Amino acid sequence: MPDNPSTNQPNTGSTTGTPGTSGGSLGNTGTSGTSLGTPATSSGGTGAGTAPALAQQYGQKLSDAATHAKDYLADKASVVSDKFKDLQNADLGELAENAKEYARRKPGQALLISAAVGLVLGLIVRGRR
Repeated sequence: MPDNPSTNQPNTGSTTGTPGTSGGSLGNTGTSGTSLGTPATSSGGTGAGTAPALAQQYGQKLSDAATHAKDYLADKASVVSDKFKDLQNADLGELAENAKEYARRKPGQALLISAAVGLVLGLIVRGRR
């Protein structure tokens, strides 16, 4: 019986159709017209049925990422706030001495940092005009 094309077509229809949908159950009827037409019809229905599921899945992933980003930013904001508090309580002479010592140890980085700060300050001043 493997030579009979009608027995091969329901198998194709059942593998094409998704379990639990009308395409999977009608694909096993044994008639070639329904097995070939039903999976195409059910795949359109199945595709439309999975779009809300995919949207919900990606919406959940986006929500999780946003929550993670919010927590990360809150942690970093607290670290920056602590650093500003330390700078406000520190003595200016001590800060200047620390900056000089850092520049002696790492002159290249000190030069790049000062150039970046100068660039940012120049953009701020230029933007006010």
